Amino acid sequence: MDRVVVTYTIYLAISIALTVWVARTLSRNGRIFLADVLRGNEELADAVNRLLVVGFYLVNLGLVALFTTPSGDVSTNAGMFENLSAKLGVVLLVLGMMHLGNVYFLNRIRRRGRMEREQVPPVEPQGWAEA
Repeated sequence: MDRVVVTYTIYLAISIALTVWVARTLSRNGRIFLADVLRGNEELADAVNRLLVVGFYLVNLGLVALFTTPSGDVSTNAGMFENLSAKLGVVLLVLGMMHLGNVYFLNRIRRRGRMEREQVPPVEPQGWAEA
């Protein structure tokens, strides 16, 4: 079998497996966080969680597909390893950045919601002012 085909078969297998594993892990563990962000609305948390997973798959698998273009010499084992390492490194960095971005924005929403719930008037109203 041609080394280019072997390289991309390995690349696709590892990239897709990593994407699925990370998406499942984030979905399973992020549900609790989403429920807190959305003030205990479990149905909405599940819906948002599913939408985030779909978007995660689309972006990451699209990136994996874009990186299947030849970018180095794979005529040797070392070249194959370097090519795979570079491509998988980019995929892992994008997975990590997407995860951190999601956590950052959800945390901002969560913090804003908590501030709104905890705000109380500085002085209790004592009555109506006469005009």
